[in-house]
Amino acid sequence: MYAAKLGRRTLILGGGGLLLGGAADLAVPRRSYASVVPPRVYTRAEWSARPPSSPITVLATRPDHIVVHHTASGNTTDYSLLQAGRLSHWIQDLHMDTNGWADAGQQLTISRGGYVLEGRDQSLSAINNGKLAVGAQTANQNNHTIGIENEGLYTAQDTTTMLFDSLVQTCAWLCVAYGLDPYQAIVGHRDYVTTTQCPGDVLYARLPELRNRTAALLGA
Repeated sequence: MYAAKLGRRTLILGGGGLLLGGAADLAVPRRSYASVVPPRVYTRAEWSARPPSSPITVLATRPDHIVVHHTASGNTTDYSLLQAGRLSHWIQDLHMDTNGWADAGQQLTISRGGYVLEGRDQSLSAINNGKLAVGAQTANQNNHTIGIENEGLYTAQDTTTMLFDSLVQTCAWLCVAYGLDPYQAIVGHRDYVTTTQCPGDVLYARLPELRNRTAALLGA
């Protein structure tokens, strides 16, 4: 399945891409946090995303919650950047061709290798300007939440250390960009949608740790 997708679109992931979300580009936070090093986020151009089927709405307001998801895909041991690109194509194709959405539903994706990739169109520019590119990642809650898809199925198994470390760094970056309190802002998909197991029992049980480690990075 992944090989077929690579045949249609050539990945241009590599070491020469842009480092977005630098401290100088972040929106002025509404809380006073210590300096946080943003994650290296691979842009849609770098993983050769399809264009959205219709324009994405960008709100001039910040999200108030960061929603943690899992992709419910296989817990691969391929931790490469190439696999991270394959994952992003798989998610986008699923969301557009099967779900009928305009684009990938989530704003950010983290692979099991710890790579962070832009999901929905305009997500990075929106984050860097304190705005929200409206996604389709949490039903009826998309106008005030930003979503992170984490590669894997975490109903019984744990994440890789690389993924979880990147998730901590990404949540800290988002808390700075939007002036959020990690203890109030970081939630699991099932906190809004009770019919889903997402992000899996194991990852959901680690959300207190995620909040604590994010707060520690923020110096909160």
